[in-house]
Amino acid sequence: MTARGKFITLEGVDGAGKSTHLAWLVDFLRRRGRTVVQTREPGGTPLGEKLRGLLLSEPMHLETEALLMFAARREHLERVIWPALERGDWVVCDRFTDASFAYQGGGRGLSLEKLQQLETWVQGGFQPDLTLLFDLPVEIAMQRMAGAARQLDRFEQEKTDFHERVRAAYLARARQMPERIKVVDARLSCAQIQKQLEDVFATI
Repeated sequence: MTARGKFITLEGVDGAGKSTHLAWLVDFLRRRGRTVVQTREPGGTPLGEKLRGLLLSEPMHLETEALLMFAARREHLERVIWPALERGDWVVCDRFTDASFAYQGGGRGLSLEKLQQLETWVQGGFQPDLTLLFDLPVEIAMQRMAGAARQLDRFEQEKTDFHERVRAAYLARARQMPERIKVVDARLSCAQIQKQLEDVFATI
């Protein structure tokens, strides 16, 4: 019987460098002999990517935003994440439900009770095996975003206080679930961060 794969998620404020480290991590795991599915949220499926386009560009009511995020997530779980894990593959995902608690909860102020209801409805008790939270002071993150050679989405364009609330919500969630969520100091150099990640995965 094939052993179940591992579900690894990467989280953090916009500008924390998740994308850079996600590419490195996928390559690192493949070099260690893992079959890896790389994916992202919102998105990950044809329907999810269409919803992503709406979520990142169209103004909408907060509850509509949260419901669309979880709708995309349900499709993602059913069509990509759960089948891959059952095959024994490892899934590395750029954002998951922690992002909803940070952005729709911390950033926008949706009640934790509603988010918890959606979480339970959509995924039951399913959680990542490991979450890497790339933590960075908002001032540095916003400087990085300002230098981005692309148009920022509507979340990235939010003001400093929004991103401060997002960061605070992420750190609060990490304190609540220290066994699952490992905080990575994103101020460090790429080489230093990669050494930290190698150490984390030496025990998995």
